[in-house]
Amino acid sequence: MAQEGKPTLLTRIQGVGASISKFFREVRAEFRRVQWPGRRELISLTVAVLAYVALITAFLGVVDLGLSSVINALIKVAA
Repeated sequence: MAQEGKPTLLTRIQGVGASISKFFREVRAEFRRVQWPGRRELISLTVAVLAYVALITAFLGVVDLGLSSVINALIKVAA
């Protein structure tokens, strides 16, 4: 009967190294399958994101200003 023991440190390190290299090979294969956007599409999407961020920033700024005014009014009434 063969005795099955724990794997040695060297075999465990080799297993981890093999797993890491397999992971990076698979990542590389996935990147090859990605359909990257063209320059024109990239620019239009970037402009859309920046416009959306500006719109949300303005909205949150107005909400913040309104809430600050309400809180300041409440503080003046309470004082």
